[in-house]
Amino acid sequence: MRILVTGAAGFLGSHLCRRLLAEGHEVIGMDNFVTGRPANLAALFENRDFHFVQHDVTNFVYVEGPLDVVMHFASPASPIDYLELPIQTLKVGSLGTHKTLGLAKAKSAKYFLASTSEVYGDPLVNPQPESYWGNVNPVGPRGVYDEAKRFAEALTMAYHRIHGLDVRIVRIFNTYGPAMRPYDGRVVSNFIRQALAGESLTVYGDGSQTRSFCYVDDEIDGIYRLLMSDFVGPMNIGNPDEMTVMELARLVVELTGTSSGIQTRPLPQDDPRVRRPLIDRAREVLGWEPRTSLADGLASTIEYFRQRAESEFARPVVTGSRVSARPGDR
Repeated sequence: MRILVTGAAGFLGSHLCRRLLAEGHEVIGMDNFVTGRPANLAALFENRDFHFVQHDVTNFVYVEGPLDVVMHFASPASPIDYLELPIQTLKVGSLGTHKTLGLAKAKSAKYFLASTSEVYGDPLVNPQPESYWGNVNPVGPRGVYDEAKRFAEALTMAYHRIHGLDVRIVRIFNTYGPAMRPYDGRVVSNFIRQALAGESLTVYGDGSQTRSFCYVDDEIDGIYRLLMSDFVGPMNIGNPDEMTVMELARLVVELTGTSSGIQTRPLPQDDPRVRRPLIDRAREVLGWEPRTSLADGLASTIEYFRQRAESEFARPVVTGSRVSARPGDR
């Protein structure tokens, strides 16, 4: 198939491009490098089936020639990103989804939306089934990401009902692995970076809040199976093994062999107290479940971080080029 992947230079987007190419598909990657990294795609340019277009999908999206699938993965996806880039996050979830849905409709292509477990907000139901409507604060600081994805899901299903577009929606839970940015604000990358630097690991709150961590290869496998399935509607893809953030911190300390301690900070507003996917639907429809143990996945991720140049671990300076308001951003 000929497949467009937006957000191709991001953590998940770059892994997805590699999997699609390995399966024999032609891939057009699209990214504006607001949070994606060119280095994530460097090896792919040697593949003649990979093409890249630098473009902001909140503007009109044009791709020459036929398309079989449009996979919309573009969006800031970590707290540090969408809290620094709230307007851009809302725009890529709304305008970006609208533009890519329009492209899929024009090309008679299948549409695949990367949604998130954040649509469940701070859930009052645990584990979270796809039927749960969520508990989201629409005016809180995290709402820019949560509501952007909720709107994207609603718009995607509207195109399915009104235009007959063939759609897939994946709700992605906490994912980790190689190609994560050291300062992306995710808990796994934060802990590993701090441990390797000999710094105290920062736990927010008392660390009793829970998360469920899925290794990136398992996550991409579930995403690919959903793409190739006939299932329409949202599907959780994540690891159902739940653990506290404090337990994760202690495991990272053990696996890195660091002498770092653990320090606590106040819990951010609207931080979810629990996060665990119910994956019965993925098991039944896709025959999928995660297979990589947390210890093995963390070991691979730690090794990736160890091999990174010291310059990659320098704290980035947020400059005007990163967050300045371009025309229409305000």
